[in-house]
Amino acid sequence: MSLAWAPQAYSADTVAKGNRNVRQPDVPGASKRRTKATKSTFDEKYEKIRDLIADDSKLRRKIVAVSKAYRIDPIHIVGALVGEHTYNVDAYDRLQTYYIKAISYAGERFRFEYDGESVVDFVKRPEFDSCDKKADSAQLWTCREEVWEKAYRGKKVSGKSYPNDRFGAVFFQPFYAGQTFGLGQLNPLTALMHTDRVNKVSGLRKLDAGDASQVYKAIMDPDSTLAYMAAEIASSIEAYRKLAGFDISGNPGITATLYNVGNSTRRARALAAENAKRKSRGLRPKPPSENYYGWLVNEHEDELRNIIER
Repeated sequence: MSLAWAPQAYSADTVAKGNRNVRQPDVPGASKRRTKATKSTFDEKYEKIRDLIADDSKLRRKIVAVSKAYRIDPIHIVGALVGEHTYNVDAYDRLQTYYIKAISYAGERFRFEYDGESVVDFVKRPEFDSCDKKADSAQLWTCREEVWEKAYRGKKVSGKSYPNDRFGAVFFQPFYAGQTFGLGQLNPLTALMHTDRVNKVSGLRKLDAGDASQVYKAIMDPDSTLAYMAAEIASSIEAYRKLAGFDISGNPGITATLYNVGNSTRRARALAAENAKRKSRGLRPKPPSENYYGWLVNEHEDELRNIIER
Protein backbone atom coordinates (compact mmCIF):
# COMPACT_ATOMS: atom_id res chain seq x y z
CA MET A 1 0.00 0.00 0.00
CA SER A 2 1.45 3.34 -1.04
CA LEU A 3 0.84 6.27 1.28
CA ALA A 4 1.38 9.89 0.24
CA TRP A 5 1.20 12.80 2.65
CA ALA A 6 1.09 16.52 1.96
CA PRO A 7 2.34 18.69 4.83
CA GLN A 8 1.91 22.46 4.71
CA ALA A 9 4.50 24.27 2.64
CA TYR A 10 7.09 26.31 4.55
CA SER A 11 10.70 26.96 3.66
CA ALA A 12 12.60 24.44 5.76
CA ASP A 13 15.59 22.12 5.73
CA THR A 14 14.58 18.49 5.50
CA VAL A 15 15.72 16.25 8.34
CA ALA A 16 16.66 12.96 6.72
CA LYS A 17 15.37 9.65 8.04
CA GLY A 18 17.46 7.69 10.52
CA ASN A 19 19.30 8.47 13.73
CA ARG A 20 21.81 11.23 14.31
CA ASN A 21 23.30 9.30 17.24
CA VAL A 22 25.36 6.21 16.45
CA ARG A 23 24.44 4.66 19.79
CA GLN A 24 21.17 4.92 21.69
CA PRO A 25 21.19 7.78 24.21
CA ASP A 26 20.90 6.69 27.83
CA VAL A 27 17.48 5.49 28.98
CA PRO A 28 16.34 7.29 32.17
CA GLY A 29 16.65 5.38 35.41
CA ALA A 30 12.92 5.68 36.16
CA SER A 31 12.08 3.82 32.95
CA LYS A 32 14.60 1.11 33.79
CA ARG A 33 13.17 0.72 37.28
CA ARG A 34 9.57 0.48 36.04
CA THR A 35 10.51 -2.18 33.52
CA LYS A 36 12.53 -4.16 36.04
CA ALA A 37 9.65 -4.03 38.52
CA THR A 38 7.36 -5.73 35.99
CA LYS A 39 9.97 -8.48 35.42
CA SER A 40 10.16 -7.47 31.78
CA THR A 41 12.75 -6.03 29.38
CA PHE A 42 12.63 -3.22 26.85
CA ASP A 43 12.94 -5.77 24.03
CA GLU A 44 9.96 -7.72 25.36
CA LYS A 45 7.86 -4.58 25.75
CA TYR A 46 8.76 -3.41 22.24
CA GLU A 47 7.73 -6.76 20.81
CA LYS A 48 4.46 -6.68 22.73
CA ILE A 49 3.30 -3.31 21.38
CA ARG A 50 4.64 -4.14 17.91
CA ASP A 51 2.61 -7.35 17.88
CA LEU A 52 -0.50 -5.63 19.27
CA ILE A 53 -0.46 -3.25 16.30
CA ALA A 54 0.46 -5.98 13.82
CA ASP A 55 -2.31 -8.32 14.98
CA ASP A 56 -5.08 -5.72 15.17
CA SER A 57 -6.24 -4.79 11.69
CA LYS A 58 -8.98 -2.55 13.12
CA LEU A 59 -6.42 -0.50 15.04
CA ARG A 60 -4.20 -0.21 11.97
CA ARG A 61 -7.11 1.06 9.89
CA LYS A 62 -7.92 3.64 12.57
CA ILE A 63 -4.29 4.82 12.62
CA VAL A 64 -4.18 5.21 8.86
CA ALA A 65 -7.54 7.01 8.74
CA VAL A 66 -6.73 9.52 11.49
CA SER A 67 -3.28 10.16 10.02
CA LYS A 68 -4.82 11.03 6.69
CA ALA A 69 -7.26 13.41 8.38
CA TYR A 70 -4.40 15.26 10.12
CA ARG A 71 -2.10 15.08 7.08
CA ILE A 72 0.70 13.13 8.72
CA ASP A 73 2.41 9.85 7.87
CA PRO A 74 0.93 7.09 10.08
CA ILE A 75 4.45 5.97 11.01
CA HIS A 76 4.48 8.93 13.43
CA ILE A 77 1.53 7.57 15.42
CA VAL A 78 2.98 4.07 15.34
CA GLY A 79 6.30 5.44 16.58
CA ALA A 80 4.67 7.28 19.49
CA LEU A 81 2.72 4.17 20.48
CA VAL A 82 5.84 2.02 20.34
CA GLY A 83 7.91 4.49 22.35
CA GLU A 84 5.30 4.94 25.07
CA HIS A 85 4.65 1.24 25.54
CA THR A 86 8.30 0.27 25.41
CA TYR A 87 9.62 2.79 27.93
CA ASN A 88 6.67 4.09 29.95
CA VAL A 89 3.96 1.44 30.24
CA ASP A 90 3.10 -2.11 29.20
CA ALA A 91 0.63 -2.58 26.37
CA TYR A 92 -2.55 -4.46 27.14
CA ASP A 93 -3.04 -7.67 25.20
CA ARG A 94 -6.18 -6.44 23.49
CA LEU A 95 -7.48 -3.06 22.34
CA GLN A 96 -10.76 -3.86 24.08
CA THR A 97 -9.03 -3.47 27.45
CA TYR A 98 -8.42 0.21 26.69
CA TYR A 99 -12.14 0.73 26.01
CA ILE A 100 -13.00 -0.88 29.36
CA LYS A 101 -10.52 1.38 31.17
CA ALA A 102 -11.98 4.42 29.40
CA ILE A 103 -15.47 3.57 30.64
CA SER A 104 -14.24 3.14 34.20
CA TYR A 105 -12.54 6.55 34.19
CA ALA A 106 -15.58 8.26 32.67
CA GLY A 107 -17.66 7.27 35.68
CA GLU A 108 -15.30 8.86 38.21
CA ARG A 109 -15.37 12.40 39.54
CA PHE A 110 -12.01 14.14 39.22
CA ARG A 111 -10.96 17.76 39.35
CA PHE A 112 -7.87 19.38 37.91
CA GLU A 113 -6.43 21.22 40.89
CA TYR A 114 -3.43 21.96 43.07
CA ASP A 115 -3.61 22.28 46.85
CA GLY A 116 -7.38 22.68 46.79
CA GLU A 117 -7.52 25.28 44.00
CA SER A 118 -8.96 24.22 40.66
CA VAL A 119 -7.06 25.11 37.52
CA VAL A 120 -10.21 26.84 36.23
CA ASP A 121 -9.97 29.30 39.13
CA PHE A 122 -6.18 29.49 39.02
CA VAL A 123 -6.05 30.74 35.42
CA LYS A 124 -8.46 33.56 36.29
CA ARG A 125 -5.59 35.32 38.07
CA PRO A 126 -4.48 38.58 36.45
CA GLU A 127 -1.14 37.10 35.31
CA PHE A 128 -3.11 35.04 32.80
CA ASP A 129 -5.27 37.87 31.42
CA SER A 130 -3.24 38.23 28.21
CA CYS A 131 -3.83 34.57 27.40
CA ASP A 132 -7.58 35.09 27.08
CA LYS A 133 -6.99 36.94 23.81
CA LYS A 134 -5.47 33.88 22.13
CA ALA A 135 -7.28 32.57 19.09
CA ASP A 136 -7.55 28.85 19.83
CA SER A 137 -7.08 26.24 22.53
CA ALA A 138 -3.49 25.47 21.55
CA GLN A 139 -2.42 29.11 21.86
CA LEU A 140 -4.52 29.59 25.01
CA TRP A 141 -3.08 26.68 26.99
CA THR A 142 0.44 27.21 25.65
CA CYS A 143 0.24 30.80 26.90
CA ARG A 144 -1.02 29.64 30.30
CA GLU A 145 1.80 27.12 30.48
CA GLU A 146 4.34 29.87 29.73
CA VAL A 147 2.85 32.12 32.42
CA TRP A 148 3.19 29.26 34.90
CA GLU A 149 6.85 28.82 33.93
CA LYS A 150 7.68 32.51 34.32
CA ALA A 151 5.51 33.57 37.25
CA TYR A 152 4.83 30.51 39.39
CA ARG A 153 7.09 27.53 38.84
CA GLY A 154 9.35 27.09 41.88
CA LYS A 155 8.39 30.53 43.20
CA LYS A 156 6.56 31.95 46.20
CA VAL A 157 3.62 34.12 45.16
CA SER A 158 1.51 36.01 47.70
CA GLY A 159 3.03 33.94 50.47
CA LYS A 160 2.34 30.57 48.82
CA SER A 161 5.09 28.34 47.40
CA TYR A 162 4.54 26.51 44.12
CA PRO A 163 6.28 23.32 42.95
CA ASN A 164 9.27 23.47 40.66
CA ASP A 165 7.50 21.28 38.13
CA ARG A 166 5.63 21.46 34.85
CA PHE A 167 2.14 23.00 34.70
CA GLY A 168 0.75 19.71 33.39
CA ALA A 169 2.30 17.73 36.24
CA VAL A 170 1.09 20.09 38.97
CA PHE A 171 -2.53 20.61 37.92
CA PHE A 172 -3.38 17.80 35.51
CA GLN A 173 -2.01 14.59 37.03
CA PRO A 174 -4.03 13.99 40.21
CA PHE A 175 -2.59 10.63 41.18
CA TYR A 176 1.14 11.26 40.81
CA ALA A 177 3.40 13.47 38.71
CA GLY A 178 4.34 12.01 35.36
CA GLN A 179 1.15 10.00 34.98
CA THR A 180 -0.33 9.73 31.50
CA PHE A 181 -3.30 7.76 30.26
CA GLY A 182 -4.65 5.36 27.66
CA LEU A 183 -3.35 3.88 24.45
CA GLY A 184 -1.56 7.12 23.55
CA GLN A 185 -0.37 7.83 27.10
CA LEU A 186 -1.57 11.42 26.87
CA ASN A 187 -1.44 14.12 29.51
CA PRO A 188 -4.85 15.83 30.00
CA LEU A 189 -3.23 19.21 29.32
CA THR A 190 -2.15 17.98 25.88
CA ALA A 191 -5.74 17.05 25.07
CA LEU A 192 -7.02 20.45 26.22
CA MET A 193 -4.43 22.18 24.04
CA HIS A 194 -5.63 20.38 20.92
CA THR A 195 -9.36 20.27 21.57
CA ASP A 196 -10.19 23.00 19.01
CA ARG A 197 -8.23 21.23 16.28
CA VAL A 198 -9.72 17.84 17.10
CA ASN A 199 -13.20 19.37 17.15
CA LYS A 200 -12.63 20.90 13.71
CA VAL A 201 -10.95 17.91 12.04
CA SER A 202 -12.60 14.95 13.77
CA GLY A 203 -15.85 16.52 14.93
CA LEU A 204 -15.32 15.49 18.56
CA ARG A 205 -16.89 17.51 21.36
CA LYS A 206 -14.68 20.29 22.73
CA LEU A 207 -13.09 19.55 26.09
CA ASP A 208 -13.44 21.71 29.19
CA ALA A 209 -10.91 21.88 32.02
CA GLY A 210 -13.85 22.12 34.40
CA ASP A 211 -15.03 18.65 33.37
CA ALA A 212 -12.09 16.39 34.15
CA SER A 213 -14.03 13.15 33.64
CA GLN A 214 -14.83 14.19 30.08
CA VAL A 215 -11.15 14.87 29.42
CA TYR A 216 -10.10 11.52 30.87
CA LYS A 217 -12.63 9.66 28.74
CA ALA A 218 -11.35 11.41 25.61
CA ILE A 219 -7.74 10.37 26.21
CA MET A 220 -8.58 6.89 27.49
CA ASP A 221 -10.91 5.93 24.64
CA PRO A 222 -8.90 4.55 21.67
CA ASP A 223 -11.39 6.01 19.19
CA SER A 224 -10.65 9.56 20.34
CA THR A 225 -7.12 9.32 21.74
CA LEU A 226 -5.71 8.64 18.27
CA ALA A 227 -7.12 11.98 17.11
CA TYR A 228 -5.40 13.82 19.98
CA MET A 229 -2.16 11.96 19.26
CA ALA A 230 -2.35 12.98 15.60
CA ALA A 231 -3.08 16.60 16.52
CA GLU A 232 -0.09 16.70 18.89
CA ILE A 233 2.24 15.20 16.28
CA ALA A 234 0.97 17.46 13.48
CA SER A 235 1.48 20.45 15.77
CA SER A 236 5.09 19.51 16.51
CA ILE A 237 5.84 19.07 12.80
CA GLU A 238 4.34 22.48 12.05
CA ALA A 239 6.18 24.16 14.92
CA TYR A 240 9.57 22.90 13.78
CA ARG A 241 8.91 23.81 10.16
CA LYS A 242 7.59 27.28 10.90
CA LEU A 243 9.65 28.31 13.94
CA ALA A 244 12.92 26.37 13.66
CA GLY A 245 13.15 25.97 9.89
CA PHE A 246 13.31 22.16 9.88
CA ASP A 247 11.01 19.71 8.16
CA ILE A 248 10.85 16.72 10.52
CA SER A 249 7.92 15.03 8.78
CA GLY A 250 10.18 12.33 7.33
CA ASN A 251 11.83 11.35 10.61
CA PRO A 252 9.53 9.48 13.02
CA GLY A 253 12.29 9.31 15.63
CA ILE A 254 12.27 13.10 15.97
CA THR A 255 8.48 13.34 16.20
CA ALA A 256 8.50 10.47 18.72
CA THR A 257 11.10 12.33 20.77
CA LEU A 258 8.91 15.43 20.83
CA TYR A 259 5.87 13.35 21.74
CA ASN A 260 7.90 11.99 24.64
CA VAL A 261 9.34 15.27 25.97
CA GLY A 262 6.49 17.66 25.03
CA ASN A 263 6.61 21.46 24.65
CA SER A 264 7.42 21.26 20.95
CA THR A 265 6.69 24.96 20.33
CA ARG A 266 9.05 26.08 23.09
CA ARG A 267 11.71 23.64 21.92
CA ALA A 268 11.40 24.81 18.31
CA ARG A 269 11.88 28.42 19.39
CA ALA A 270 14.88 27.45 21.53
CA LEU A 271 16.48 25.61 18.62
CA ALA A 272 15.88 28.61 16.34
CA ALA A 273 17.52 30.92 18.88
CA GLU A 274 20.51 28.58 19.24
CA ASN A 275 20.96 28.37 15.49
CA ALA A 276 20.74 32.14 15.12
CA LYS A 277 23.72 32.38 17.50
CA ARG A 278 25.55 29.66 15.59
CA LYS A 279 24.97 31.51 12.32
CA SER A 280 26.40 34.71 13.81
CA ARG A 281 29.58 32.75 14.61
CA GLY A 282 29.77 31.27 11.12
CA LEU A 283 28.69 27.80 12.25
CA ARG A 284 26.32 25.42 10.50
CA PRO A 285 22.83 25.11 11.98
CA LYS A 286 22.28 22.34 14.51
CA PRO A 287 19.50 19.97 13.41
CA PRO A 288 17.03 18.40 15.84
CA SER A 289 18.18 15.08 17.28
CA GLU A 290 16.42 12.05 18.69
CA ASN A 291 16.51 10.94 22.33
CA TYR A 292 16.62 7.31 23.52
CA TYR A 293 12.88 6.93 22.79
CA GLY A 294 13.04 8.30 19.26
CA TRP A 295 16.26 6.38 18.60
CA LEU A 296 14.37 3.10 19.07
CA VAL A 297 11.65 4.21 16.66
CA ASN A 298 14.14 5.10 13.93
CA GLU A 299 16.06 1.88 14.54
CA HIS A 300 12.90 -0.13 13.83
CA GLU A 301 11.33 2.18 11.23
CA ASP A 302 11.41 -0.31 8.35
CA GLU A 303 9.81 -3.04 10.45
CA LEU A 304 7.13 -0.68 11.74
CA ARG A 305 6.38 0.63 8.25
CA ASN A 306 5.89 -2.91 7.03
CA ILE A 307 3.28 -3.41 9.74
CA ILE A 308 1.27 -0.26 9.06
CA GLU A 309 1.54 -0.31 5.25
CA ARG A 310 0.65 -3.93 4.64
